[in-house]
Amino acid sequence: MSQATSAWAHKYRGATVEDLDPPPALSTKPTELISYALMNAYERDYSHLTVVSEDTRALLGYLNIPRLKEMLKNGSVHETDHVEKAMQKFQRSGKVYKVITMDTPLEELEAFFNGGSDGGSPQDFAVVTDDTRRFVLGVATKGDLEEFVRRRPA
Repeated sequence: MSQATSAWAHKYRGATVEDLDPPPALSTKPTELISYALMNAYERDYSHLTVVSEDTRALLGYLNIPRLKEMLKNGSVHETDHVEKAMQKFQRSGKVYKVITMDTPLEELEAFFNGGSDGGSPQDFAVVTDDTRRFVLGVATKGDLEEFVRRRPA
């Protein structure tokens, strides 16, 4: 068994990201207050929020809520700061991103989480887009994949 696949792989049986039924992505803007973004994440029990451009709705980065809570705790950001101060930006130039769509097989999603598939580093979540990457459709997490495997009959 390779590093990119696990003992779970046999349980996927052709399932795709769509079978995870990922919740719609919740996006915030760089100029919104951290307190507002945090409140929205708490209301929906989301661990990650996408950050999009106010003008073009282009995906700029994301807010990792557990990381944000730690930043608030240690004082590196405050609830009255703008999201842009705490967001993690996507590297645009020279970086090839793995496109994750609703049709992506779960084996590929797991490989992505484990840092395989494109030789990247391990990831905690995936932004699910349409094939052309114009629209953010949802966010899938490692926890979603683990829950899918737990619920799936053997």
